[in-house]
Amino acid sequence: MTKSCAIIGSGIAGLASAIRIASKGYKVDVYETNSIAGGKLNEFRKNGYRFDMGPSVFTLPQLIDELFVLCGKNPRDYISYTHLKTPFKYFYEDGTVINAYSDVDKFGDEIELKTKDTKKAFKRYLKDIETKYKITNEVFIENSLHIAKNFLNKRTAYGVLNFHKIDAFKSMNDGNKSFFKDRKVIQLLNNYANYVGSNPFVAPATLNVIQHLEINLGTYLPDKGMYSIISALVKLAEEMGVTFYYNTTVEEIITEPDSKKRKVIGLKTKNHELIKYDKIVSNMDIYYTFKKLLPKEKAPEHILNQPKSSSLIAFFWGVKNTYEKLNTHNMLFSADDETEFKSVFENNTLSDDPSIYIYVSSKHVKDDAPVCCENWFLFVTVPNDQGQNWDELVVKARKSVVEKINRILNTDVEKYIEFEETLTPSKIKESYLTPFGAIYGNSSHNKFAAFFRHSNFSKKVNGLYFVGGSVHPGAGIPLCLNSAKIMDKIFKA
Repeated sequence: MTKSCAIIGSGIAGLASAIRIASKGYKVDVYETNSIAGGKLNEFRKNGYRFDMGPSVFTLPQLIDELFVLCGKNPRDYISYTHLKTPFKYFYEDGTVINAYSDVDKFGDEIELKTKDTKKAFKRYLKDIETKYKITNEVFIENSLHIAKNFLNKRTAYGVLNFHKIDAFKSMNDGNKSFFKDRKVIQLLNNYANYVGSNPFVAPATLNVIQHLEINLGTYLPDKGMYSIISALVKLAEEMGVTFYYNTTVEEIITEPDSKKRKVIGLKTKNHELIKYDKIVSNMDIYYTFKKLLPKEKAPEHILNQPKSSSLIAFFWGVKNTYEKLNTHNMLFSADDETEFKSVFENNTLSDDPSIYIYVSSKHVKDDAPVCCENWFLFVTVPNDQGQNWDELVVKARKSVVEKINRILNTDVEKYIEFEETLTPSKIKESYLTPFGAIYGNSSHNKFAAFFRHSNFSKKVNGLYFVGGSVHPGAGIPLCLNSAKIMDKIFKA
């Protein structure tokens, strides 16, 4: 008899898990509360505009490709993407604009031309973060930290022996200051803490490996936008026999004792008391997986109660104009990033001078906006939802955003905005079942944060697995895909 597996949630880790398990010969069903797949990697369309709503920076595309190869398919028959030559532009209040070229020599020349730092220092820094990545990748990113034998191979031993080189006891800011003297360069590199919803003045310098993926290995964009990743994976999954149940909320994971410990026997939805499965993979946030779906199991409170990441207030603008100064990805920096992060993480509110991220996919995907128009997805970093008055903070954020854009781009942007949609932490919490609207799960402020993420399997319930940004190895597309890959390694057929 064919064995069966249920996937709860169709975020990118859930889709990758469904594909991997289906390739083992399992009958796989995916349950999704929303009407479409993708989780936070979402999209919406309005008045001829298309917007990616979630993650917008795409690195390590080979992690997507290998899912198709695993199933004997050609990835290019499903999705194509482009290596961006100048993925980011960084704007400062004094008028400085730094182009982040994919060619690291050109990027280094740009640093030397526009700051007090040198190309040599920049190249030395890139070599350092490459080394950090090589040390941490085998230990923390591609393998489970929760299986003892994983610490016995040579590569892991190399990582452990070189642990002192990853700067776990130094903050990201201090790590960046040890290479650079110009505050502009340090602020640019500190900004990567936002990729995991953390404060660079607190989070360990180990996290500077994030820059390695984007700068050393390259930044890409799918030729039909970020959501085309989801569309391609859903198509592959369906071809592999996976069945999707949309608008269907799982209410409980059902377990029962066996001879040694508990085991999964199925799940319950609103319309079904018990649907039997041999295995279950939760792509739901680990906090809600335990709080909502596993009422009979003791929750790992020491993990669930870890401080949560930041969130965002986002605006989606249909802009009836084109801005040559902007690139696909853009940062308009705060004049004081230390005060900015203090506002968010210590004062639990929006900074008076927030940095602004602007993603314009229509720079690359021409059909994403009408002719002579642009689709702007822009956001500012804010705390997670602790009951703040988000209506008031949206008004404050919008005022700051418009003033900074007008000042730095020398424009009057409001007269070009055809329509506007907003996204707040409270909406994120409601739409994506993300606790406190914390889009990256737990923060990475603890020097040993990697050890405080839940494992990709249950030690107490046979047949139960966990994937996604709230569990090991962490948030972001590459790490979520690796969570599915780790789960696949330890999945017991």
